[in-house]
Amino acid sequence: MAEMTYAEAIRDGMRQEMKRDHNVYLYGEDVGIFGGCFGVTAGLFQEFGPERVIDTPITETAIVGSAVGAAAAGLRPIAEIMFVDFMGVCMDEILNQAAKMRYMFGGKAKLPMVVRTPCGAGFSAAAQHSQTLEAWFTHIPGLKVVMPGTPADGKGLMEAAIRDDNPVIFIEHKVLLGVKGEVPEGEYLVPIGKADIKRAGTDVTIVAWSLMLSKALAAAESLAQEGISAEVLDPRSLVPLDKEAILNSVKKTGKLVIVHEAVRTSGFGGEIAAIVADEGFDFLDAPIKRVTAPDTPIPFSPVLENAYIPSEEKIIKAVKELF
Repeated sequence: MAEMTYAEAIRDGMRQEMKRDHNVYLYGEDVGIFGGCFGVTAGLFQEFGPERVIDTPITETAIVGSAVGAAAAGLRPIAEIMFVDFMGVCMDEILNQAAKMRYMFGGKAKLPMVVRTPCGAGFSAAAQHSQTLEAWFTHIPGLKVVMPGTPADGKGLMEAAIRDDNPVIFIEHKVLLGVKGEVPEGEYLVPIGKADIKRAGTDVTIVAWSLMLSKALAAAESLAQEGISAEVLDPRSLVPLDKEAILNSVKKTGKLVIVHEAVRTSGFGGEIAAIVADEGFDFLDAPIKRVTAPDTPIPFSPVLENAYIPSEEKIIKAVKELF
């Protein structure tokens, strides 16, 4: 095990796969010489050269469109879109091409491509550069969607995503990029579609992903001091979703709180709540609670942004309302 930041771990995952398979290449705005807007791709240009780490023009449509063509032709592109907020620019390529091609060709075509993109508030980057939009992509059949919450999961999910023969939307949280943790060295894969219980508990299940995982764990620690044993479950991938792990946890605890940074309306937490209500209603001893951002654009003001982002205190409050 080595200690790495979240950014270093994701980079190491890409490096491992680029060394293993010469069909893997990386491209996007400033990913090469500059090392990426957030430094995630630093050093890869020097290691693999300009033919495999490619700086592109500012054109999200061309970046993802060319990834679709390259993947269909047998390469394994990693395309970076600088902010998830800009994914709308290339949504036709994602929605109508990448997600549909394998199905429309009867499985004869493969689309082994990864679209990396950072999300999240916490830097006072305002409404157009701070959103958390995973629910967009979970609504599109044909895509896989992953959101690692730890450095180790960042590396393992990246390697698994690159090897997958389907398009994977890989969403990284900007606030996590500098967070350190232990990461296995060498080849390391985390199965896509397999949840992980980050903290065992008996009284309530808290499902949280990406940055909200750390806040849920902090809330669970505080709750433990008050005699409430919270189990914290990280889905890690939203599509495919490990429903069995969620239902088994709720069966054990009888209570469920879902935490995500995205706005409440049509957020993915609503889908998890619906699954539990539909398939595990008899397990519940109390209503399902959601802790989310409000249905507003993200404010620029640091004070207002801090109030906007779900907090440890809000998670604790939601849990206590179930007892």
